[in-house]
Amino acid sequence: MSDYQVTNPSTGEVEKEFPTATDAEVQDALARSHAEYGEWRTTSKDERAQVLRRVADLYDERADELAAIIAREMGKPVREGKGEIKLVSSIFRYYADQGPTLLADAPLDPAMGGSAIVRKESVGPLLGIMPWNFPYYQVARFAAPNLMVGNTILLKHAPQCPESALAIERIFADAGLPADAYINLFATNDQSADIIADPRVVGVSVTGSERAGSAVAEVAGRNLKKVVLELGGSDPFILLDADDLGAAVKSAVRGRMGNAGQACNGAKRMIVVDDLYDDFVEQFTAAMGSLTPGDPFDQSSGFGPLSSDAAATTLLEQVEDAVSKGATLRTGGTRLDRPGAFVEATVLTDVTPDMRAYREELFGPAAVVYRVADAAEAVALANDSSFGLGGVVWSSDTTKAQQVADQLDTGMVWINSAQGSAADLPFGGTKRSGVGRELGPYGIDEFVNKKLIYTPAG
Repeated sequence: MSDYQVTNPSTGEVEKEFPTATDAEVQDALARSHAEYGEWRTTSKDERAQVLRRVADLYDERADELAAIIAREMGKPVREGKGEIKLVSSIFRYYADQGPTLLADAPLDPAMGGSAIVRKESVGPLLGIMPWNFPYYQVARFAAPNLMVGNTILLKHAPQCPESALAIERIFADAGLPADAYINLFATNDQSADIIADPRVVGVSVTGSERAGSAVAEVAGRNLKKVVLELGGSDPFILLDADDLGAAVKSAVRGRMGNAGQACNGAKRMIVVDDLYDDFVEQFTAAMGSLTPGDPFDQSSGFGPLSSDAAATTLLEQVEDAVSKGATLRTGGTRLDRPGAFVEATVLTDVTPDMRAYREELFGPAAVVYRVADAAEAVALANDSSFGLGGVVWSSDTTKAQQVADQLDTGMVWINSAQGSAADLPFGGTKRSGVGRELGPYGIDEFVNKKLIYTPAG
């Protein structure tokens, strides 16, 4: 059985298999990527931007087809898939429009006299190792800036996303990108380690689990390769006060339930001050309980299945562990009695540090609600996590919210808004959520040579 296959999470049935790359095919791809780098790096910024604009257009034109692919591969409702594709096209357009300016020479004023600039140059072939939860978006935020820079890309997608991986490669080809500037590889983990170690590859970007990030970082460090790692999160949603509690609840539900709760930067820990706690729990539990999982092709479905049987099993084990140790199950906690990886929207309270749900990321439609006395206790609880990706602070007093945001050990904070992503805003975390940034002006700086060119005074 191949590693790369489409297993429909709505039915549990394997629909199609794809052959894993041979070692010879991997070596051939490395050689082609390296050879093409010598050509692609010499193209003008305007030429690269033109290709990225065409890529954006093709994503928009093929939105229906692309959304249907990932509905089958990982269960994302078609309406959410189209939203992902809209974000993807905006990322390619952002780097097409802003790339030439972001890559412009930066002048310096040397104290020793003379003149100096810092020039951003490409560095070489890169390996991207991408996850299944946002099959197009994760690739876009890595590929768009680096193709704009002039690097070439080898892309290992998640084994359960082979059709979307091929669709991405086809879009690049149809947009006029040279064939070897972006190469899809159905590689194994061992082959990926060999690619990282190969001297022709200069860096690797990974979005995935802590385990995957640690394994890649170990190989990269041993071979002195640059890494960008985005490794998940257990983001807090801190509710300090609210003129409109309903709006806060709606935002919390949205932040938790996007992509069936399978988002790294989804709000997973609701931290609520004491005087709002009871009302919030009541409204939040009712809202979560009203959402019904169903067929991702059905517009009436509240959310889709989890990505796999294994994902559903893991989430329910975390919930069962918490309940067995004294947590209160407010709603959900059950797998639907039907084919597919469908789990009810779940709310837990009274979770304590001895429970898995306190320390681990809940990657699915499950949230934990905590009661705190004040902002100081909210910050302490929010920071009591090995993760540090993002977070939300909700308050009618934005100054107070910003003060709390300043104290959070995270890479991103959203005030009075469900967390999201935008092409022009940097994305990334701290602590065990990873290193580096993607998107925005910072995303184009990760894999560049910032070359100093100094000229003495005449």
